[in-house]
Amino acid sequence: MTPHSKNLPFRYLATFVYLMLFWLFLSGHYDIFHISIGILCCAGVSYASTDLLFACPPSKKRHIIFFQFVIYLGWLLYQIVLANLQVARLVLSPRLAIDPCIIVYNARLLQGDVAQATFGNSITLTPGTITLDIRNTEFHVHALTPAFAEDLKNGAMEGWVARVYH
Repeated sequence: MTPHSKNLPFRYLATFVYLMLFWLFLSGHYDIFHISIGILCCAGVSYASTDLLFACPPSKKRHIIFFQFVIYLGWLLYQIVLANLQVARLVLSPRLAIDPCIIVYNARLLQGDVAQATFGNSITLTPGTITLDIRNTEFHVHALTPAFAEDLKNGAMEGWVARVYH
C-alpha cells in the first residue's frame, strides 16, 4: 500500500462532501429527488476526480491553503473588476485602440497541475486575457492589448498563486 492510497477513503469522502455542499448551495431544491440526484452525481464525480483536489500530501496544512486561497480569491475579484473597467473604457472610447497579441508567459514559480490550472483559469477569468494553451510551464495567452499582456508579465498573479500552493 502506497502512502497516497491509505488516505484514499478520506480524500474521496472529502471530495464528495465539498461537491455535495456546492450542489446543495447551487441547487436550492431540497426535496428527495434533487438530493438523490445530487448524491449520485457527486459520488460519480468524486470517484473520477478525487486526485484533482488531493493529488498528493501538500507541504502545508489544508486549512492554511484554504485560507490563502480565500485571500487570493479576494485579490482576483478585485483584479477582475479593474480589468472589466479597463475593457469597458477601451471598448467605449471613440478610437477603438484594440491591438490583440499572443504572448508566451513562462511561469517560473508554479509547480503542479493544480497550481497551473488555477493560474490558467485566473488569466481567463480576467477580462482582456485568455489562456490558449499550457505546455509544461509555458502559458500561451491572448491579450486584447499589449497593456493587458504587460499586466500579466509583471508576475503578480503568478506570485499570488504560488503563495497559495507552495
